Amino acid sequence: MTTRASTPRNSRLLRAAAALAAVPLLIVGCSSNDKDAAPTKAADSITIEDQWIKAADADMSAAFGDLNNSSDKPVTVVSATSPASGRVELHEVVAAADGTKKMQQKKGGFVIPAHGTAALRPGADHIMFMGLKAPLRTGAETPVTLTFDDGTSTTFTARVRDFPGNQENYVPEGEHTGGAPTPTQQTPAHGG
Repeated sequence: MTTRASTPRNSRLLRAAAALAAVPLLIVGCSSNDKDAAPTKAADSITIEDQWIKAADADMSAAFGDLNNSSDKPVTVVSATSPASGRVELHEVVAAADGTKKMQQKKGGFVIPAHGTAALRPGADHIMFMGLKAPLRTGAETPVTLTFDDGTSTTFTARVRDFPGNQENYVPEGEHTGGAPTPTQQTPAHGG
């Protein structure tokens, strides 16, 4: 029986083969596969603070609060719904040519900057409730669902409270006049 002694050349070949076999494992272990990483959903990165809804007996009201974005990308709220209202719109208040404030739908929705906040306030951006199904009484709570530009959504609950600001008498342009505004129509701000 013959025994072969390990030669330096054989040892080097074995070590080289072992090193080459380990390279694919190191590459896989050290690389990140972005395709497998789940993208952050907008709904997962948005929180709502200091939310509230203006008390109202009928017709319309509005919701306010702070929308906070913890992600590295801006997120846009594109719509809202609530069981308290027949219709919910995203609104803004802008200065009209005559210097008065005008409330209108916010085209494109509310953009919440990356690592930032979008503030919803009376007289500024707000969530408008139109066609209330029942009175919103002080102390009650109402759910509001926000839908984001990526199709995800989140629901928060807001407490109804009194607000002595502007008493709205909102009739959207043309809603009751076949398209032509009447001289008595008002498009006011919420407390602005």
